[in-house]
Amino acid sequence: MMQIQARKSLPGIFTIYLALAVGSGLARAEAQENQMVFGIEEAVRTALGANPDVVAARLGLAEAEELVSEAWSSVYPTVDLNASYSRNISAPVNFLPAAIFDPTAGPDDYIPVRFGADNQWASTISVEQPLLRPSVFVGVGAASRFEDLQEEAVRGQSHAVATRVRLLYYQLLLSREQLRLTENSVRRVRESLRETRARNETGLASDYDLLRLEVELANLEPNLRRAENSVREIRRQLAIELDVPEQDEITVRGALAEMDLDNLEDNDPDNREILEFMGFQGGDLEVPEYALRMAGELRSDLRQLELNRDLRQAEVRLEQASYLPEVTLFGNYIINAQDNGSPNFFARGDGQRAYTRIVGVRVSLPVFQGFKRVARIDQKRAALRSAEVQSQRGRDMARAQVKSLLEFSGEALSRARAQRLAVEQATRGFEIASAQYREGLVSQFELTDAEVALRQSEFNYAQAVFDYLVARAQLDEATGLVPLVDQDAVQTAREGYELP
Repeated sequence: MMQIQARKSLPGIFTIYLALAVGSGLARAEAQENQMVFGIEEAVRTALGANPDVVAARLGLAEAEELVSEAWSSVYPTVDLNASYSRNISAPVNFLPAAIFDPTAGPDDYIPVRFGADNQWASTISVEQPLLRPSVFVGVGAASRFEDLQEEAVRGQSHAVATRVRLLYYQLLLSREQLRLTENSVRRVRESLRETRARNETGLASDYDLLRLEVELANLEPNLRRAENSVREIRRQLAIELDVPEQDEITVRGALAEMDLDNLEDNDPDNREILEFMGFQGGDLEVPEYALRMAGELRSDLRQLELNRDLRQAEVRLEQASYLPEVTLFGNYIINAQDNGSPNFFARGDGQRAYTRIVGVRVSLPVFQGFKRVARIDQKRAALRSAEVQSQRGRDMARAQVKSLLEFSGEALSRARAQRLAVEQATRGFEIASAQYREGLVSQFELTDAEVALRQSEFNYAQAVFDYLVARAQLDEATGLVPLVDQDAVQTAREGYELP
């Protein structure tokens, strides 16, 4: 009776499993549809347009442009209009000698005289035009150099953001490769464990073999979780750089393990895009002398140091200009009016109005202001010397960095080529072990070792490709030729110099 009931319940259980499987499949399909897939060029373009660091640098450039406009305003004439009205509640009274009005008055006799009416009006139009003001022109030059510095800062920030996006892109590919290999290892160990457990129950496998696989699985499962978390973390970091709100839905195209660094045409479109993005020529390396020259001319941080040095030099000249005289042309047009009683705007119709017109030239020559100017000049000269030292140190560090990156990229390329051969050999070894296992000539553990060697070789190759791509991305930033940021300069450099 129980068997009959169990048979009757089987269709219902099958229906439930089918519904769960279909629902899971639909959920995965919906998740794939919601994913935002980026190629490397699209990712860099998105970051350059939306990254907060780049946006902030552009706003800094806009501020510098307005500072230049503000500096130029001191060259143009200034026009000021002042107007005032005052009501005398009690008009001011002064005492004058009475002899002014009465010759017979004594010397100690005074007469109170009221000055001013109830309402007083005054307006002044003042115009000043600097004819000679050295500090103004030097200040304009300093502001222009500050604008150039901010413009280069935007370029440098764009270099940094583009390079960070590229590194995160490659790191996501590597983490995804690690996850794939770990998943394959876990699946292989689980299958082996299931098979070994069945054989152990029939007496064909020892308890030690079973225990060994259980320990291996227990060691692999945390690695799988760690690999999954690593993929999620890097995905979130990349989403932050791209300013994408759906951080967990972002993914990228390409596969490091399938990338061929020796022949561009042997790659699929996704991998070819990654290699073409960095100007890949098929296993090429930059010539050291050429790379060093490009770094000295185009590297953003070096150019910023040089512009900062020029700015400090301009500040020294600005302080020195305080010793020079200033010549200013000025003119004033003044209207005064007054009346009694109710206010009458500028005494209209009463005739109690006076006009004053003044023009002149003012020469100002600072003679002595203590030791303030000398101290300020010494301060600016110290800042200039510091900027020169930093610029020279930056050049030395840049040369060392470029040489190191060239060496590291060459080593990574050689390692990738050697590791590619190791993958081919490991693949062949796994095929031989599989054939022998099917014939009963080798044990399950020998087959497992062959597969582990294959998986490790594949990851080592992906790691070597990753190291090469990272070195090339950092080398682009170190030489000041970052794709999409310096597109014209990159094209000119490629056309003007033939790489080996």
